[in-house]
Amino acid sequence: MSRASFKLGYLAISMSAALAIPGTGFAQQADANAESDESMERIVTLGSRVNGRTATESASPIDIISAEQLVNTGATELGKALQMSAPSFNFSSTTISDGSDIIRPATLRGLNPDQVLVLVNGKRRHQQALVNVQETIGKGSAGYDINAIPITAVARVEILRDGAAAQYGSDAIAGVINITLKSSEGGSVSAEIGQTYEGDGEVNTIGVNFGVESDNGFFNGTLEYRDRGMTNRASSAEASLIGDWSSPSGDPVVRLHIGDADSENLYAWFNSGYNFSETTELYAFGGISSRDGGSSGFFRGRGHPRTIEAIYPDGFLPKLETEADDQSLAVGIRGDLPNAWLWDASVVYGKNEFGFNSSNSANVSWYYEPSPDGGIYGETPTEAFDGELVFEQTTFNLDFNGTVDIANELLYLAVGLEMRRDGYQINPGDPVSWAYGREDDRSLEILTPEGDLAEPGIQGFPGFGPRQVVDADRDSYGAYIDAEYYVTPDFLLAGALRYEDYDIAGDNISGKLSARYDIDNDLSVRGTMSTGFRAPGVQQIYYSQILTNVVGGTLVETATIANNDEIAKQFGIEELKEETSESVSLGLIKRFNNGFDITIDVYQINIDDRIVLSEPLQADVGSQFADILEENQLGAVQFFTNSVDTKTTGLDVIASYPTEFMDGILNLTAAMSFMNTDVEQVNSVSSLIPGEQIFNDTQVLRLEEGQPSEKATLSGDWTRDAWNVNLAFNYFGPVEGQAFTGVRHEWGGKWLTDLSIGYDFTDSLNVRIGANNLFDTYPDEWGSAGSPFSDAGFKYGWETFPFGINGGYYYARLNYTF
Repeated sequence: MSRASFKLGYLAISMSAALAIPGTGFAQQADANAESDESMERIVTLGSRVNGRTATESASPIDIISAEQLVNTGATELGKALQMSAPSFNFSSTTISDGSDIIRPATLRGLNPDQVLVLVNGKRRHQQALVNVQETIGKGSAGYDINAIPITAVARVEILRDGAAAQYGSDAIAGVINITLKSSEGGSVSAEIGQTYEGDGEVNTIGVNFGVESDNGFFNGTLEYRDRGMTNRASSAEASLIGDWSSPSGDPVVRLHIGDADSENLYAWFNSGYNFSETTELYAFGGISSRDGGSSGFFRGRGHPRTIEAIYPDGFLPKLETEADDQSLAVGIRGDLPNAWLWDASVVYGKNEFGFNSSNSANVSWYYEPSPDGGIYGETPTEAFDGELVFEQTTFNLDFNGTVDIANELLYLAVGLEMRRDGYQINPGDPVSWAYGREDDRSLEILTPEGDLAEPGIQGFPGFGPRQVVDADRDSYGAYIDAEYYVTPDFLLAGALRYEDYDIAGDNISGKLSARYDIDNDLSVRGTMSTGFRAPGVQQIYYSQILTNVVGGTLVETATIANNDEIAKQFGIEELKEETSESVSLGLIKRFNNGFDITIDVYQINIDDRIVLSEPLQADVGSQFADILEENQLGAVQFFTNSVDTKTTGLDVIASYPTEFMDGILNLTAAMSFMNTDVEQVNSVSSLIPGEQIFNDTQVLRLEEGQPSEKATLSGDWTRDAWNVNLAFNYFGPVEGQAFTGVRHEWGGKWLTDLSIGYDFTDSLNVRIGANNLFDTYPDEWGSAGSPFSDAGFKYGWETFPFGINGGYYYARLNYTF
């Protein structure tokens, strides 16, 4: 069967299931205040719009990760805690990758960061402004800043491991992550200190959560502060990449900063509800976060045109200081309608700002005078504001849900409307950050005293100039219908349809059909078929950056061209369109009398027209291509294009077993994820550019092997009286890459061990000590395969770090509840 006939055939089935009975409906979020702690861990608001449905009753695989589980990982960042709790979730570490060092790429089922949808309290969350443009996981994407939400504010996290674009809209190709905020009465004060075995990477965290309840509603607030110090795992430089890196004394010297960036974080979040009456509730939630980061670029040595030795006689390491500010606010009202129907109207606003600042740097072309004798101005700023990226999103939802009685069986129905506006801005930096010379006159040739052409822009991260300034937005509209019906008491059938229309990228219909059959009380099977889509992000449509470089001894411009730019059209680049997907999954749920449970889910996700960032393309592409480059005074260009078709297959296995052990309760859990992605086809989007050049073998390898194909967590949690012991073994499978060197290299799989011990001094006071990566495990060393980068200090590689390169980390945590 062709893909087209598959899509049309089962969309018709989905439509017939969803439209069997006309009606409207959207499930109101389960009121956490009315549930016990035990019920909160079982009842989900994700994957089904039926109130009170539990994870074990769902037709789709859902992970539920409690606040206690997140805290017990020892991680202080939400993204890292999820990576240690959910095998299908990956939170890759990055270094010397500009802004990606601060906002790390978060992925689900091995897909891109922007192919998973993130919700907070069931409402769509805004994405990040930063576009990953370096050689990292998720290159070309702009996902979600998971770490903008403090762990202290989180009640639980639900992860739907299933395509859900028909239910929740664009982006939900790999699945959906729903972060539920705390709403309970009382509160807590927690503090954690820790550092790596090497003595760096100090972490200091303090969090306060407090909640009040009354007959009319509730308010829960969170304040958190976290300071994370830098780590550095660079080795001594045995070779130089840019100039002379040797020390004046001739002794070995470390020239690079390879590891975690500095990060200072402040959070203020809240969750609230107010009952106007017995049938109507006003709710609001949101928060702000502010993060200051510090990372580094490449070292510039003596004797190189990029080094002004009058300022930096021994060379210099440019610093990148970033500011990531995030704000969000959701306000809504919901209530009851006749015949047990519910309604919910909400507006959600979110804004993410990412500012770049350079220090310990210089603009060489600003320093030297454009004159035949190579005169010197004698000064240039050594720091500058490089510009700012801003993403804004406003979403309006109107939803209804309820039931219709059919032959004494209930048909659960939900319908809704969504309107959304996405906005994107690029604000320019200081002139010294981007200009070629003080007048930014490209017709001049600014020479150093040695006769070299002066480098433009500030070193490390050249800023955004006036030509990159953009302030644009896009509107979209959506409507969905969702239905669930028990054909028999043991057979659940669910269907969903969603239509969305975008100002840019056009319209799309997605459908989903799910079924679950309980063979008996202890054995169930489930499966889904769905189509999905992801509209191109406004970040991908409007992002651009133009740098002036020396190519062939001549000053030319190298550009990331915005997809809708006239220059892109000259190269035959088409405007971005939506990615489309087809997903199939099949699962088995088995429960044993002794409490042992196991779920097994297999899946396949086919994605057509994936959006990628092309290679930098130069004149050797072809004569016509070279003529256009020359006409626009460009030396190289790269574009965002719909160039790749992929197939991802996988297997998720989760098992749990509670038992008594040594007069206590022992909960054993095994969670394993096996995943494989194949690039089925690379499509050229231009008659001028061959497919193998627009997306080469290096980029294909990163998509296929850059993330672990196998990931597992085996854990035991033992509690007796006031004692609690948590032991976890985390496996990260091998990864491969060839960026920077062009030589394919594999880093082997590794097991990491985490151990923590907690003690309740009173009912309110708990102290926990622990170690993550107890046995100080590191990735394989790069060795000679990484030359010349391994000779410059990249001991463990560069491109892909599934679990980082920090080694062991130990910590102590105190928690007081009231």
